[in-house]
Amino acid sequence: MNVKRRVAAALFAALLAFAPQRPAAAGPSLDASGFVLVGEAAPDVIQEIRYATTFNFVGCRVDGYEQPCALLTREAAAALKNVSDDLIRQGYRLKIYDAYRPQRAVDHFVRWARDAGDCSMKKWFYPALDKSQIFKKGYVSARSAHCRGSTVDVTLFEMSSGRDADMGSPFDFFDEISRFDGTPALTKRQRANRRLLRDAMTKRGFRAISGEWWHFTLKDEPYPTAAFDFPVSAESLRGRAAAGAPAEERDENMKVPEEIPEK
Repeated sequence: MNVKRRVAAALFAALLAFAPQRPAAAGPSLDASGFVLVGEAAPDVIQEIRYATTFNFVGCRVDGYEQPCALLTREAAAALKNVSDDLIRQGYRLKIYDAYRPQRAVDHFVRWARDAGDCSMKKWFYPALDKSQIFKKGYVSARSAHCRGSTVDVTLFEMSSGRDADMGSPFDFFDEISRFDGTPALTKRQRANRRLLRDAMTKRGFRAISGEWWHFTLKDEPYPTAAFDFPVSAESLRGRAAAGAPAEERDENMKVPEEIPEK
């Protein structure tokens, strides 16, 4: 019986050796050739790139944010320029908190969310939330629409007052009040400001989500199944990140996740 088992095992090993191997999944793309600087494509947009600073829910500069600049696909940046022009005529400027987000930044969020002891920014970003609920509530996910390069987090800036418009909750505030419909605590003015922003964005081809008043994705995004991971910096657009990457990490082998929730 032992001899038969050894023979069978040898035959099985031989079959595995000659069986066609499934190729390993490619990692996120480092090809930034389809992206532009928002500061050049839409110069009137104010930039306050929170993840390049320490004032965010993590409490430190997030992995991959090498410079405080916003990057977007060419198509998304052109659409955002139209939104900006429309709002200026109404007495507002668009302010952007985040745009393209590398996968390494999302991975950083996940590591932070799993660290129950790191609650240094709770007071400002999730005062009423137990950190153990962050994944369950969907505030942090392992995948992000931002990694596709056509999603933005934005707000309104009132030119008459020189201040951000009152939206009823801050950017990245982990609470029900940050949903577009918010809670009964929202004032009429706050609801009107949220509606003004949403109408301006959707008019120019962006789609909104219900969970965050600031989050919008270009409907006809050029890379709907891709994930990118080049750093947020002007240097990435000069071809250095893509040119220095192995061929298997470039655009023709972009990662295709099974599912990317709208986060």
